[in-house]
Amino acid sequence: MEWLLVAAGLIILIFAGDSLVKGAVNLALRLGVPALIVSLTIVAFGTSAPELLISVQSILDGFPGLALGNVVGSNTANVLLVLGIPALLAVIHTSESDVRASYLQMLAASVLFIVLCFFGPLNWISGLILLAGLAAMLTDAVLKARRSPAPPEVEGADPSMAWGKIIVFLALGLIGLPIGSELLIRGATVIAQDFGLSDSVIGLTLIAVGTSLPELATTVMAALRRQADVALGNVVGSNLFNILGIMGIATLVGPVPVDTQFLTFDLWVMLGSALLMIPLVFMGRNLTRLWGIGLTAAYAVYVWSIL
Repeated sequence: MEWLLVAAGLIILIFAGDSLVKGAVNLALRLGVPALIVSLTIVAFGTSAPELLISVQSILDGFPGLALGNVVGSNTANVLLVLGIPALLAVIHTSESDVRASYLQMLAASVLFIVLCFFGPLNWISGLILLAGLAAMLTDAVLKARRSPAPPEVEGADPSMAWGKIIVFLALGLIGLPIGSELLIRGATVIAQDFGLSDSVIGLTLIAVGTSLPELATTVMAALRRQADVALGNVVGSNLFNILGIMGIATLVGPVPVDTQFLTFDLWVMLGSALLMIPLVFMGRNLTRLWGIGLTAAYAVYVWSIL
């Protein structure tokens, strides 16, 4: 039964990710908003829904370490796996997209989060600080959207797509992604526990990868459709929302203690993986298959080191 849940979750995630990309890109064209801005809001919120649900529920169930591991592990997986695996399938022309401002916001949010963790445990004060950062980020995204010129031609998009069809695509994606992740995580968690893994390891690896699958599915589809703005913006936006939104809301539910393992290793791996994006964001380097091999190999080493 657990393996059937995993398989069903994967199938739903793939189709929901494709649907969300179609809806978001065409919504951007119809509203005159760049696809990058939409990916930083609608797509990022939709694909981060599983992390939010799991983090809040784990705190309510008395497993706050699982919530922290989920966010830290997901942000690491978002860079190393969600950018690495699609790069193995097709070159992502990140030189054609501009996410420098959003990327700097992501780095600032990561540093702020690490500082708060060192003053841990994370509590409601930490949550309010993080949510204030989220509000500032969203305000900046809205202002950018208003100042942006008419969007360029986006390959694979249909500017004449009916509003009803766009809404259906978005709804299928936003609903299907958390359902698919829930099915996969429910089955995968039982399998992991059968092998005797601890809660923190499950949060950092299995659940982190499971909740990153929506981002992976969305980014794979965006890469195959050559929509670099959606691919890169999705990762940056999701990481921003994971830190500022998910941990901001989760810490309002209850305090989250920070284990020594996070302070000495996992938080720094998360930050280090984010810094690996500098050549892609500021130097115009395309995300080639060589990058894909390096990023996925780095994630494999990280998982091996904590198991």
